[in-house]
Amino acid sequence: MPMRYNPQTPSESFDMKDYEALRASQIAAALAETPGMRFDGAEDASVFFARELDYIKTQTYDVLYPEFTALSLFAVSSDANIGAETITFYSYDKNGMAKIISNYADDLPRTDTHGIPTTRPIRSIGDSYGYSNQEMRASRMAGKSLDVRKADSAKYAIDYLTNKIAWAGDEKHGLQGVLSPMNDVPMFTLSTNVAGTSTRFVDKTPQEKLADIAAMVQFVADLTNSVERPDTLALPTDAYLNLFDTPRSDASDLSVGAWILKNMPRLKAIVEAPELNPNSNITPYPGIGVGFMFKKDPKKFTIEIPMPFYQYPVQPRNLEFVVPCESRVAGSIIYYPLSMLIIPGV
Repeated sequence: MPMRYNPQTPSESFDMKDYEALRASQIAAALAETPGMRFDGAEDASVFFARELDYIKTQTYDVLYPEFTALSLFAVSSDANIGAETITFYSYDKNGMAKIISNYADDLPRTDTHGIPTTRPIRSIGDSYGYSNQEMRASRMAGKSLDVRKADSAKYAIDYLTNKIAWAGDEKHGLQGVLSPMNDVPMFTLSTNVAGTSTRFVDKTPQEKLADIAAMVQFVADLTNSVERPDTLALPTDAYLNLFDTPRSDASDLSVGAWILKNMPRLKAIVEAPELNPNSNITPYPGIGVGFMFKKDPKKFTIEIPMPFYQYPVQPRNLEFVVPCESRVAGSIIYYPLSMLIIPGV
């Protein structure tokens, strides 16, 4: 957040850089001279609009968009320096064996660790918003604040792209997502329903859905010798609703989803992710629903955002003020790809 001139009194606070930009421009002076603006001078106009911008920036930082499930489901890391161009991490493996030795042995076997570096690029995402002279005049005349929705829209656009990259990556710019091809995350092949016509949950019986999810858990256990234990299953909307709308059986008061969470101890959460829907423009699997099972643990993978959404000081430009916005992202950094599972066709 920017430093403010008087943080003890929010109604009188403002960003000094915004104030200086407004004071140095001719726009504030012109507004002060406009009849009906009720400003004592350029200084008064500059302070007023600096306070308005400070309020807008504060409000925008408070806005949350829960539909961006990657930003709420996955661990987000901002450890990398905002000036870095890349992030490098090492995957370590142990090698060597111990053996039984004699009292005076001098041939002790050597053990060691072997690290493989992986480097990911960091990219900038940017947009901007602004207010014209007339919008400022109208705001002052009506006694209302400047429209916060412009700043909200700028933040929404950056968060949307960040969320899309977290899920699907951006091949052109070298960014990976959790569903990106070639990221070494294993794929799970669903069985078809009893009629042999579909792999989708909505076309299966309760027992078939239970068998599918049990098979997913077993698949990772077999693949990693039970070292990796995914605990969260993200599903497209139709599969999620069907799982929790369908009774476990005619004699049960639990849905299939509720029964799974109660009786499968390794699975702690089943969540809805609209980004996985067949008609989503985010998933790299167009036309089919995709499930994603993962371990919710920052040691397994993180969404790297070295610089979260940031609003620069206002910039006078012709007959308006423009606020540039920026974020820096590196996509999904996957340390343990076998801790997750991609399930097409769910």
